[in-house]
Amino acid sequence: MLSAFIASRRSLCALVVFTAVTLSAHAQFTLVQISVDKFKNSDSDHRTEVEPDIFAWGNTIVATYHVARRPGTIGWGSAAIGFSTSTDGGKTGTYGYLPDLTVNYKGGSYYGAADPSVAYDAKHGVWLISSLALINPIGDVVVSRSTDGIHWGNPVLVDGTHNDDKNWTVCDNTSTSPFYGNCYTEWDAATSTGDVEMSTSSDGGLTWGPAKTTADFAGGLGGQPVVQPNGTVIVPFSESYAGVGAFRSTNGGASWSSSVTVALVDNHSEGGGLRSLPLPSAEIDGAGKVYVVWQDCRFRTGCAENDIVMSTSTDGNTWSSPARIPIDPKNSTVDHFIPGIGVDPKTSGATAHLTLIYYYYPISNCNSNCQLDVGFTTSQDGGNTWTAGVQLAGPMQLSWLPISDLGPMVADYIAVSYSNSNPFGVFAAAKAPSGSLLNEAMYTTKQPLLAADNAPRFSSKGELPVPNAKSDHPLKAFYDDEGRFPTPESKLPPRDQK
Repeated sequence: MLSAFIASRRSLCALVVFTAVTLSAHAQFTLVQISVDKFKNSDSDHRTEVEPDIFAWGNTIVATYHVARRPGTIGWGSAAIGFSTSTDGGKTGTYGYLPDLTVNYKGGSYYGAADPSVAYDAKHGVWLISSLALINPIGDVVVSRSTDGIHWGNPVLVDGTHNDDKNWTVCDNTSTSPFYGNCYTEWDAATSTGDVEMSTSSDGGLTWGPAKTTADFAGGLGGQPVVQPNGTVIVPFSESYAGVGAFRSTNGGASWSSSVTVALVDNHSEGGGLRSLPLPSAEIDGAGKVYVVWQDCRFRTGCAENDIVMSTSTDGNTWSSPARIPIDPKNSTVDHFIPGIGVDPKTSGATAHLTLIYYYYPISNCNSNCQLDVGFTTSQDGGNTWTAGVQLAGPMQLSWLPISDLGPMVADYIAVSYSNSNPFGVFAAAKAPSGSLLNEAMYTTKQPLLAADNAPRFSSKGELPVPNAKSDHPLKAFYDDEGRFPTPESKLPPRDQK
């Protein structure tokens, strides 16, 4: 996909040839850097970029991410939101920053921004990047619009209550759907009720409807809505770190159902204090089957390491029991976390193509000497079997990363998207600092994340969780992703649902 387009700001909207960079990539894959932090504001750690999302439509691929992370001691988020766009299926590309959003770039009014996600509205021909525009006590949800993924307009307000966190946007792109052209944005009211809320646009993101809660006023964060071909919207979300839940709408966002618990979460606490939240990543196949993954230690003795586990549903109400993705053997020392899943929308069911990227420690019990890597695995049979994990980037030292309120940070989420059946992932990776500047940026691979046809496949069929598996640290649930607003017990899913 994209590139190391380290260009001047004068040429941010000019396409450039991608160039490779060296960051210990696996021999089969060449890493390419797709952006750089060029800001010089005094309240950020430079050069840093974290937390990407990616979406592809036809030959156009758009990634978005934080630029210039602000230390937790100073405040939330980052100096700006960046984008990297290819219009030729990843051969060439460009990068830039969203204008008129923050005080750090082209006339914005917000002091910072965070939590970007990208979507495409096929009916209206518009790309949307939603972000959290920061203002006390947390922020507002906004969307920036573009017809080409390169030139972006002023942000449009979705919710201006100043209470919001962890937004995500998706659009209904099935032409036969009764709600074709609707776009849906999710967030949570972190500093007030903690409720997960939804808003709908039917005009390409120009205007947005009022915030609506679920029928049971579900609390949580980190929802990632997906849309089935029949127009049903299904929203997997984190039940405040304690579990994974889901709710849906069958009437184009006019109302939202009560939530159901997909599963409770047992999460191993990563060594070195790395920021690593057990938030779900969700995608959907061509027939409307939903795949949700998250980090979980239920299959490991003593919950000493996390695996990535997956649950699926065809209706958003009934979900399969979490299954371990067999990236490594159950008795390995590898700790897996911060997953991002992609599904080829041209495939479905037993032949659905899935690609998963994730961060990992080769040795979980690493304390202050942790080695951080990026890996991937893929399935061509709907998740029944998977290839062995392959290293894409690393090793990285945690001292090379910016510091958030919850520790050194690369992301709360990462992502994969398919362009013409070719999967590309986007992720933050770091090299050794240069003087007082860090050296963390956004990367992808020159080659799509495809495994050889004869690559061995592995199954976890028949594996059962370890009896009485339990997280190795006390549950601390929050309405926000910085750990500042605790969740009351009344908003947590009951533990007897496990």
